[in-house]
Formats: sequence, structure tokens, C-alpha cells
Amino acid sequence: MEKEELRIVPLGGLGEVGRNMMVLEWGDKAIIIDMGLSFPEEKTPGVDYVIPNISYLQKNKKQILGLVLTHGHYDHIGAIPYILGKIGNPPIFGSPLTLGITQKRQEDFPTQPKLQLNEINAGSKVELGPFTVEFFHQNHNIPDGHGLLIKTPLGKIVHTSDFKFDFSPTNTPVTDIELLKKVADGGVLLLMSDSTGAEAEGSSLSEKVISKNLEKIFEKASGRIITATFASLINRIQDIITLSEKYNRKVVIEGYGMKTNIEIARNLGYIKTKKGTIISADKASLYDDNKLTILSTGAQGEGNAALMRILSKQHRHFRLKKGDCVILSSSVIPGNERAVQNLKDDIMRQGADIIHSQMMDIHAKGHAQQDELKEMIKIMSPYYFMPIHGQYSMMASHAKLAQEEGVLPENIILTDNGHLITINEEKMNIAKKPFPVTPIMVDGSGIGDVGGVVLHDRTELASSGIFVIIAVIDKKSRKIKNSPDIISRGFIYLRESQILLTEVRKKVMGIISEGGKKNKSTKDIKPEIKAKIESFLFSKTGRRPMVLPVVIEI
Repeated sequence: MEKEELRIVPLGGLGEVGRNMMVLEWGDKAIIIDMGLSFPEEKTPGVDYVIPNISYLQKNKKQILGLVLTHGHYDHIGAIPYILGKIGNPPIFGSPLTLGITQKRQEDFPTQPKLQLNEINAGSKVELGPFTVEFFHQNHNIPDGHGLLIKTPLGKIVHTSDFKFDFSPTNTPVTDIELLKKVADGGVLLLMSDSTGAEAEGSSLSEKVISKNLEKIFEKASGRIITATFASLINRIQDIITLSEKYNRKVVIEGYGMKTNIEIARNLGYIKTKKGTIISADKASLYDDNKLTILSTGAQGEGNAALMRILSKQHRHFRLKKGDCVILSSSVIPGNERAVQNLKDDIMRQGADIIHSQMMDIHAKGHAQQDELKEMIKIMSPYYFMPIHGQYSMMASHAKLAQEEGVLPENIILTDNGHLITINEEKMNIAKKPFPVTPIMVDGSGIGDVGGVVLHDRTELASSGIFVIIAVIDKKSRKIKNSPDIISRGFIYLRESQILLTEVRKKVMGIISEGGKKNKSTKDIKPEIKAKIESFLFSKTGRRPMVLPVVIEI
């Protein structure tokens, strides 16, 4: 008789930061943990978001019992509007803030089905077929984050979610080590643990430290304070509002994401303000500069964010000026280094002061570092260990920490997205051949219609430009009617390249004339023009534009 086994299906979040999505299966039943997106890189021009490939799930969507959300960051919930309706719209389980952000985002997609939202809190227990999911509080940099204790017929799985140990947090409960010990009581079959901070020594900073340093800035500032941070950092936002109230400052909120998240958090009681603290931008001119805080998006140098509109003088109400103090309270997302440096330069050029995390501890990451990760492993003492949520080097570093804490090397599951993991009473196995997990690109209203060929073309266009040749030939005689027209974008400036264009036209006319003599079809002539003109242009310019021949028969 075939042994029953637990199947773990990683669809995202392994070997990358973001796009987190994991499936657990037992028999013909499955649950999903998180459904996140990631943001485009330089090699994905024009792409808005990247979401998990769900071809595996679409074949088995009737088996899905529910989607369990750990917290409200977009790298854990952002793909829901693009995916959930395609896999049967299963019920969703999450904390009040997580569901609030999820529902608000869903409203931007009116054609998608109504979500089946089920609210949970720390201590909640949900029965989903063979799985019992219990939620426990975890500190992160957004409130209402939970780790998961998942009881299966084979044993207990602990999923840490994104976490850190913070023993002096602001606006959220302290890490409860005794509770974690109770979670581990009776033995843990598998620990799946956040790896994002696994390459950093020591422990993460407490939010209390950040709050004290922010207060030092408020004490000294004599002009407007403009703070730019992530819209999801609810605890940091609360600290800035609280400090503004303490130092008699009104708060203006700028940026769509910031306004949306603050509205949700205020309605749910996660952000508290005194009456009259928050004012609209058009009322700011009624107050002296030393009585104003502007809370905005744009710490990553995003072009359309509120801070960038202020810097570029496109904002309706604000211009940066001497005496302003700009606080960039966030880490730099990998790939945004140049944009953030340009942001800093622009702020300084316009005469404002700037304070960022390289100058002062005004940002704490939400992820456990090596000492905290080792402590989590020590508490859980798992039989199997699986590093999740991070680049491969981060997960490999985490795996090494697990070995140091006594986990046997053969019991460490270090793998990539798409590799099915099976565990039964006797052994664990990682499938060598992956199933399809090629990321799906979201571009405008299109989902999945941008693939490798399109991205390659975009990269080519961006690096070398396009060179279009339009030739008209007589259908009967096969002779060219007029000198070919040429359109160039991003390659050469036509008015200053007449000699080169004359040579190109001669070559094209020669290719068509020779093809006519041999009675070649248009289908055969076009690739010949493309190949020969590409080679000719490279020999003359050292560049390879995308050559597009258009041959019209009349």
C-alpha cells in the first residue's frame, strides 16, 4: 500500500525576495499560504508586477480549501486580484488589517469575484480538511502579522512568516517567547523560516530605538519635516504622527498608497490620532513651517510618488525649500540604489537638510537576523528545516545556521520554486525536475502576455533602438517602385546620417532587385533584408538596432 505523504509545493518566495506563495497538500486536499507579487527589475522593462505561475494549481483548483494570509505586505497578498478568481475563489483567512488592505486592493479590480473574507486573530484556529491552522503573533514592521502552526496527519509544521524578535516594539505586542515554546511543545516536524535577514550578523534593531532617534530630529527641526517611508510601515507612521502631536505639528498625508493604508488602519484602530492633527494639503499654508509634518511616499525615488512631485515642482501645494528637513525612513530596495542617490542629491541641491538610515538609525528592517534566526531554530528544534523568503544565498546562510543549531544536513530542505517536496513517515524527498513556475508578468491590463521574447525585444529597443525599412515593389515585375523609406528611433539621427542612409537604400534596392531576378517571394526577401542590413549597420556603427523590413506588394 502506498504511504500517505505531505506535499509541499513552492510557487514563489524561494531564491527571490517577494512573490511569496506556498501550497501544502495531503491526499486530494490543499491549502495555500500567501499570494504575493514582486516588483520588476531592470531586465523586465515596462512590467508593473511579477506574480506566481499558477498552472499547477489550475489543474487542481477544486482541491483548494483556503488561502491563509500571514500579513498585509504586497509581497504576500498583492497577487490575489490576478490569481484568486482563476483557481475557484477559495475562502481567505487573515487578520483584520491584512483583510482590510486586501479588500481595498480588490476594489480596484471590479471585474473580479467578491472575496470570501474570514477574520482571524492571534490564537484563532481554523479547520481546513486534514489541516488545522493556528495563528500566533509575530513582530514584523506591519501590525497584525502572524506565524502559523499547521497540524497535519504527519506532524506539526511551523511557518514563521516574516518576523523579528522585538522586545521593545512600538504600537504592537512584544515577542512572546513562552508562547513560541508552547507552539513547539510536542515536537515540530518541519520549520519553514524567513531568510531575508540571514546574511546579517547579530539582531535587528528595535522599533523603540528608531522612535527615540526620530524624536531627536523633531526636537531640533526648525522648519517643515517631510518624512518619506513605505506606506505599509504602519507602526512607523504611528510614531511620526505621535511625535508630530507631541511637538505641536499638524500632519499632511501625501501619496495614494499612504492615504489608503492610513485610512484603513485608522478605521481599524491601528493608527490613533487626536482630533485635528491630520489636515488637508490646501490648509497647510495656514500654519508656520515649524508646525507642519508632511508624511509622504517616495523614499525609493519613485517617479510618481509624492516626494518626487514636490522635488520636481509638480505638486499643487508644496515646493521644497531651505529649512526643510527630509527624513528617508526606509531601507533601499535592491535595484533602486541609483534612484535613491539621485533623490538625495536633488534634495540637497534644493537647500533642504536630509537624514537617512546611513546617517542615523531611523529605519529598522522587519526581518530577523542571525542571532534571532538561531534562537527560533533552537526554540522549535525541528526535525526538518526549510529556509524560505529570500535570495538563494540568504537561504543557504540560513541553512548553515540550522546546522549549527543541530539540524542534520540531510534534513535541511534547500531548494528553488517549482521543486516538489514530499515527506512521509520514513523519508523526505525533493524532486529534481521542477514543474512550470516561470514568473507571470503583469503589464497594464495584460496578464501573462509579456514573455521572454517581448522582454528581449524591449531590452533591444532600449539599448540599440529600431530601424524600419519600408519598400514598395511591383507585384508583377518584382521591381522596386521607389527608393525605400527609413524610420529610425533610438539608433541614429536621420538628418545627420544621410550618407549612411543612402548606402542602406542602395543595399536594400540591390537585395530586392536580385530577389526579383530569382523570383523570390516577399516572405523570402524580408529576412534577407533584415540579416544583411543588420550586419551592414553593425560594421558601420558598432551597434545592432532592431531592423524591421516592411515589404509591400502593389
